[in-house]
Amino acid sequence: MGTGTSQGTPVIGCQCAVCISKDSKDKRLRTSIFISGTNLKLCIDIGPDFRQQMLANNIDELDAILLTHEHNDHIAGMDDVRPFNFKHNKDMPIYATDRVQKVLHERFPYIFEARPYPGAPRVLLKTLSKDKSLVINGTSILPIEVLHGKMSVLGFRIGNFTYITDAKTIHNEEFEKIKGTKYLVLNALHHEEHHSHFNLQEALAIIEEINPTFAYLTHISHQMGKYLSVQETLPKNVLLAYDNLTISVSN
Repeated sequence: MGTGTSQGTPVIGCQCAVCISKDSKDKRLRTSIFISGTNLKLCIDIGPDFRQQMLANNIDELDAILLTHEHNDHIAGMDDVRPFNFKHNKDMPIYATDRVQKVLHERFPYIFEARPYPGAPRVLLKTLSKDKSLVINGTSILPIEVLHGKMSVLGFRIGNFTYITDAKTIHNEEFEKIKGTKYLVLNALHHEEHHSHFNLQEALAIIEEINPTFAYLTHISHQMGKYLSVQETLPKNVLLAYDNLTISVSN
């Protein structure tokens, strides 16, 4: 649903070639993904563009939300959970680590009051751990720990599909969880070295080692370059992802 960085693209006030591009594939909302299966509809991360993304993709059912970490571009859409509460008259399960849950209580205290005001989002926090798989509506989900600088962030593997964003380092034990993936989504910020994100060269090196059938790059900065220019330089099995791209995954 979104493939951009915390600023999105275009960046406010920027007049670079990407930010003024008329190509829709150069317009990027904050990173998020919606996963739909036979018995499962879930969202990974709900940033400040969550409402816009739900409307753009005509999504009116959501079984659960998974949070990778607590940075604003991944949790700022908390308040827009409310329409799902109203429509289905139930609390929204939100899966997050203990650390992320603590931050949610701090940033959205009105949600967690003993007597929240009428109309406040209704959520049911459930604990994630890198050491334990979870099952939602019969679907097994494997958390994968990556490091965003020094911050622990969770990626997720569902069958042959793996989703990782905001990563700079993946330790060997967690890297083993990714092997055998046929469809890999991985962050690639831009071309230069960065302290907390893979750049394009680093992401492509990981993709080469994993050797998935298809790989998709996400969390892309306007500094990466225009979509068409970058895409023509990539290996045949690697796609520079764009907003509202649909991926069909087979076992």
